[in-house]
Amino acid sequence: MLHLAVATTDPTWATRAAAALPVVLLDHAHCEKKAASTAVNLIFRYPDRPQLMLPLSRLAREELAHFEEVLEQLAARGIPFGRQRPSPYAGKLMACLREKEPARLLDTLLCCAFIEARSCERMKLLAEALTDPELIKLYKGLLAAEARHHQLYLELALTIAPEAEVEARLAEIGAHEGRVIAEGPTEPRLHNA
Repeated sequence: MLHLAVATTDPTWATRAAAALPVVLLDHAHCEKKAASTAVNLIFRYPDRPQLMLPLSRLAREELAHFEEVLEQLAARGIPFGRQRPSPYAGKLMACLREKEPARLLDTLLCCAFIEARSCERMKLLAEALTDPELIKLYKGLLAAEARHHQLYLELALTIAPEAEVEARLAEIGAHEGRVIAEGPTEPRLHNA
């Protein structure tokens, strides 16, 4: 189960995203690259947390494999991979991180869980709105991975803090994530409104 406080995306999002496929595919590639980078950064930042090492290493490799899949889709469509102005979603979501450890690590893991959950929700909607069989296959194929990544971050959070604390913080960050999505720009990106 995805822990999204605002679980329903605006119905027009998928139509707008499908109509702006080059932008969305480029955004998706950057999101997968950033997800891999985040997992690796957590490994470097928290070497004293051995329970994070193997799961995050595996996650980073899977995210890079997804990055490569999206790169292949870009190349097949003649869309060059390049720079793109980042969506403000992740930055605004991470603004809720507490400063002191281990609270900061807990919040980071929960924010990552929300990013994965929102990606899962959006990829499902996009797969339903697309007509290109290759892209439908790609997005349907990624759904299980995104849901699994969401669950992994929740499980890792439970190694940092007691369940009651995780659940309470999950609710707080979930409400924050809902506001970030609702107030976000409407340009077609995986995590915009």
